[in-house]
Amino acid sequence: MPIRERIQQRRAFRSVADEAVISLAVAADHLDQVTDGVCQGHGITADQYNVLRILRGVHPEGHPRCEIARRMIHRSPDVTRMLDRLVRQGVVSRARNPEDRRESIATITRAGLALLERVDPDLQRALGELTSALSEPELRRLSRLCDALVP
Repeated sequence: MPIRERIQQRRAFRSVADEAVISLAVAADHLDQVTDGVCQGHGITADQYNVLRILRGVHPEGHPRCEIARRMIHRSPDVTRMLDRLVRQGVVSRARNPEDRRESIATITRAGLALLERVDPDLQRALGELTSALSEPELRRLSRLCDALVP
């Protein structure tokens, strides 16, 4: 369905750029809804999944809060509270950095790794369904186009 129909816009867009940006925003919102639904089915938010994914990428080491915040897909001013919740759930642990006692390092726990092993197949299935209308070359082109939009 064309974007004008989806958002029930009667007039033409002011520019091709406006149409492209609105289309991208609608697609991103749909992706967020799909991702949120899968993650909620496992008792976490999509942002919490992202934190766990980041920490899995550096396992067994970890990252300080500022590095996690820098790597997140959705910028969040509340990374400290999110880490607190993940610690309470037992999927993340934190320890003081021995080189700088003011800083704590978050690491993913075995329970966190196990949670990701349960979430990942469901998320991959959902994302596969979401992108099934695109060929592999189209997906690569989409990635390049999105990269071009982010400085």
